[in-house]
Amino acid sequence: MVKMSLDPVQVMSGQVKELKVSPSSNGDSRGPWEGKEEEFDQDHLGLTTKPKLVTGRRVRKVEGGVFFPKPENAVTIAVSSRVLFRTEREQEVYEQQGVEEYLRYQIEHENEPFAPGPAFPLVKALEAVNAHLRELYPQSEELFDIILVTYNHAHVGIRLINTINHHNLFIERFCMTGGSSPIGYLKAWHTNLYLSADADKVREALAEGIAAATMFMSDIQTEVSETQLRVAFDGDAVLFSDESERIFKAHGLDKFFEHERDNEDTLLDHGPLKGFLEALGKLQKKFYAKGQRLNCPIRTYLVTARSAASSGIRALKTLRAWGLEIDEALFLAGAPKGPMLEKIRPHIYFDDQMFHVEGAAEMGTIAAHVPYGIAQKHPRKK
Repeated sequence: MVKMSLDPVQVMSGQVKELKVSPSSNGDSRGPWEGKEEEFDQDHLGLTTKPKLVTGRRVRKVEGGVFFPKPENAVTIAVSSRVLFRTEREQEVYEQQGVEEYLRYQIEHENEPFAPGPAFPLVKALEAVNAHLRELYPQSEELFDIILVTYNHAHVGIRLINTINHHNLFIERFCMTGGSSPIGYLKAWHTNLYLSADADKVREALAEGIAAATMFMSDIQTEVSETQLRVAFDGDAVLFSDESERIFKAHGLDKFFEHERDNEDTLLDHGPLKGFLEALGKLQKKFYAKGQRLNCPIRTYLVTARSAASSGIRALKTLRAWGLEIDEALFLAGAPKGPMLEKIRPHIYFDDQMFHVEGAAEMGTIAAHVPYGIAQKHPRKK
């Protein structure tokens, strides 16, 4: 993946020239999705119930008014524009022609919505869960809060907003950094998960204690559920620490099994995505409290290369001690993960080894790499 890094000094100090917007092909500067929409009284931050007709910007409403949870109460998912939408052409313009031409291109095409990217189905599923939560708990602030995070200059914001309205997404929080690192903002937002195409920024987030993963565009993409959010996790170096993985890398499989048997009553330390699983569990319990355990719109999976009899008990005891429930656990004993993931059809699968991420992606699974632990120093040979 190629890293995008606009120069914040250049773009924020006025060195980028003023750019003009060209009209769309029909001679109208508005996008085809724009028209008369209901808008709430902005003097009351969108909380009045008397709509008025305006021309232009689309405003989506929630029953009872526009509702924004406090970040400290919500499960905050930060998604970069490069994984939410397909921006390969724009990235190519930036790399080959520079920042000024890149910004000019974006503004000239700002009435053309981006196509969905690899994180798009996940965001739609998060919104579907939110709809269920609001039906059960109309005033609750414990729900998914999605933030669009981008290194882009604010000039590109109009195209991003147009695209979000075109796809009818409910994303109101933006973080446009003009080339600067977004990590400080992610901490201020109490971010529970950060998804990006920039592996360096993902590693930076992980170093700051923020759950994060790198997403990639796959040529094949399996259809996923529109009514149930499905999230699959690897175990070691994802939910758990890389302690056991280190034993395996240093001493081989037999020593690994021996170590796990000797320590089956010793809890594994937490990995980088434990907190995100906890956040999912918090929302699952809200459905359980309303008698919806069997048809909960959130479902979690553990998909691990561990074997059940030889090394599975320690992983399960650790999850139980943490008070975390995994809906399904697949112990594959070294078998390929791709075929199992193809059956699960998760909206996202997290793994610390690119070998497994690539294998899953080849079969159409939306997979994300967690660059954490000993496997990054000793990648598996193909």
